[in-house]
Amino acid sequence: MPTSRVITWEVSESKGIETAWTELGGDVLRARGRAVGTTPEPYWISYELDTGNRFVTRRLSVGVESAGGVRTLDLRHDGAGRWTANGERLPEVDGALDCDLGLCPLTNTMPVLRHGLHRAPGERELRMAWVSVPDLTVLPSRQTYTHLEPGRIRFVSGDFRSDIEFDDDGFVVDYPSLATRLRRSGSCG
Repeated sequence: MPTSRVITWEVSESKGIETAWTELGGDVLRARGRAVGTTPEPYWISYELDTGNRFVTRRLSVGVESAGGVRTLDLRHDGAGRWTANGERLPEVDGALDCDLGLCPLTNTMPVLRHGLHRAPGERELRMAWVSVPDLTVLPSRQTYTHLEPGRIRFVSGDFRSDIEFDDDGFVVDYPSLATRLRRSGSCG
C-alpha cells in the first residue's frame, strides 16, 4: 500500500518555496509539486512525476509561467534508455534512467532509493536528463552520489558538490546551498 506525504522545502537557490505531494509504494514513486521562485526571474512551476519499477523515471510533465510567458515540457522515458521532450527524440540524454528537475530537491530521491544509498555504503555515477528551470531546457548531466553515513550522501556534478541529508524514506531534509525542508510548526484548528 503506497504511503502519501506532503513535503515543503524552502528553496534558497531560487529564493522560493516548493511543496510536493508524494506517493511511495514498493519501488514506485509518484509526485506532483508546485513551486514559486524569484531567481533567476520570478516564476511559478507545477510538475507531475511518475516512475516505473526501481524508481526509473517514466514521465515528468512540467509547466512554468514567468514574465517570458508559459512553457511546458512533457519529458518521457521509454524504459529502454531513450527519451523524448514534447514528442521529439533527445539522443543526448539516452541511457539516463532519471530526470533531475533543476532547483527541485524531490528528484534526488529516485537514484538514492534505487541504490539504497541513504542506508548503505556505495557510490554511483549516473547520467541524468537534467531540466533547467525556468526555461525547461533538457541537458545531459553526469552526477555522482556517494554514501557518507546513514542519511548523508555526497552529491557531485561538475564543479558543484554538496553533502545532502536524507530521511529514512529517501527524501531530502537538507541540501546545503539549495533547499531545506520546513518543519510543521503546529496544526490548524
